[in-house]
Amino acid sequence: MTRVFSGVKPTGHLTLGNYLGAMRQWAAVDQHRSDALFCVVDLHALTVDHDPARVRRLSRQAASLLLAAGLDPGLCTVFVQSHVDEHARLSYVLECVAADGEMRRMIQYKEKAARERERGGSVRLSLLTYPVLMAADILAYGTAEVPVGHDQTQHVELARDLAVRFNQRYGHTFVVPRATSPAVAARVMNLLEPTSKMGKSDDVGPGIVYLLDEPDVARKKVMRAVTDSGREVVYDREERPGLANLLEILAACAGGDPAELAGKYDSYGALKKDTAEAVVEVLRPVQRRHQELCADPGYVEGVLREGAEKARGMARPTVDAAYRAIGLLPPGTATP
Repeated sequence: MTRVFSGVKPTGHLTLGNYLGAMRQWAAVDQHRSDALFCVVDLHALTVDHDPARVRRLSRQAASLLLAAGLDPGLCTVFVQSHVDEHARLSYVLECVAADGEMRRMIQYKEKAARERERGGSVRLSLLTYPVLMAADILAYGTAEVPVGHDQTQHVELARDLAVRFNQRYGHTFVVPRATSPAVAARVMNLLEPTSKMGKSDDVGPGIVYLLDEPDVARKKVMRAVTDSGREVVYDREERPGLANLLEILAACAGGDPAELAGKYDSYGALKKDTAEAVVEVLRPVQRRHQELCADPGYVEGVLREGAEKARGMARPTVDAAYRAIGLLPPGTATP
């Protein structure tokens, strides 16, 4: 079976965008058609200033929400990144293959570093090198496909480049992966800033629907969504981004094509109302299952423990092979 790897970073509460753009696809498709691993990538949360207790809390919550979204430990492997040492082991080896210039060209590094400097903060070295850790996450498992949002495709390209470079220099060791993404709602936008991604936020975002928002809260956020000038409901991502975002969310939640759905509405209000209800209904079973999992924390801990053990067994042979290929002496080897 095709090997698939993907993950979520516990830097904020998971959103409707995370669910429609990734998690639902993982549960409905990827875990059934592939040998799939899904990971809470907590090491990536350390690249910026953070509260340790909050990272732990959000890591537990993210793991529970992955299961609540429908991931089945009997079909796939669910685990926490820091529980599997092979990620960090391989990351350093790949840093010895990566170049400083290609790290500094990464779009997310340039954007995040600029924000840190604007706030007067220092930029951590890990912010520059974390794309290599992401490459290690992928390559350690012989991953063939990486389901990601459009903003992460550059990182998958880096993983491809490092895999090819390593294989050429030191012998074939890694599978060269490729990025995949769902056709609809691969990138849900902020309801108040429809040209910006609906990303996780450290603060309560009025334009962000979180997976654990109460129904009335989610409804209000959708009803307050920014629309565009004019009265006609049309689907045009470039000229009418606010309407396009609502139509794509409705299509992803209730089914249908965004352009065809536009023809069914003659007012913004009716579109917002239907979209709000569709969002609430999509989130309802996830929230219900999450409540059940919170009432049984031992189950989630067991899933993560078994998942880490399984992931470790899958990653170790590849990482050990990379160590040998690059010239490191295996443990227990007698010196001449």
